[in-house]
Amino acid sequence: MAELARLVVPDLGIEGVPLSLSLWLVPVGAEVLEGDRVVELLAGGASIDLGAPVAGRLVRQLVDEDEPVAAGTVLAEFEGAG
Repeated sequence: MAELARLVVPDLGIEGVPLSLSLWLVPVGAEVLEGDRVVELLAGGASIDLGAPVAGRLVRQLVDEDEPVAAGTVLAEFEGAG
């Protein structure tokens, strides 16, 4: 089985501001290109989009919408194309 690529919350350099997963933009099973927007985070009223780490298929969402997250949290796993 191929290794799965993980989408991880990067260190955004903001401290003391709650960060949460606001919205999944892509459903499980969807095919994406590297960099396609897949999730929206919310930090103190500002939204931050994160892109797919690889081209392939979203196989697992590990965090539900409206859940708090922090830098280093694994949000999703992707199966790379080819």
